[in-house]
Amino acid sequence: MNSNSGAFVQGAAAYGRFLEVFIDGHWWVVGDALENVGKTTKRLGENAYPHLYGGGTSAGLRGSSPERSGYAIPAKDIESRFKD
Repeated sequence: MNSNSGAFVQGAAAYGRFLEVFIDGHWWVVGDALENVGKTTKRLGENAYPHLYGGGTSAGLRGSSPERSGYAIPAKDIESRFKD
């Protein structure tokens, strides 16, 4: 009777393996979620307070206004854009 292959022992081992996978999975999901929250918070902070993140006095949202950011320069009047 020194064998540890009884039904109770096997059930306890199976439960332990299940619990280990369950806890590891939850740690991974929670860690991933917290990482995404941190990245999103940083991105929102960069947009709201660009001077705190090394952006100087430029526009917080890059490309939000071509006149402010300098990414697009209008080449012709609005009226001539729609004429053939």
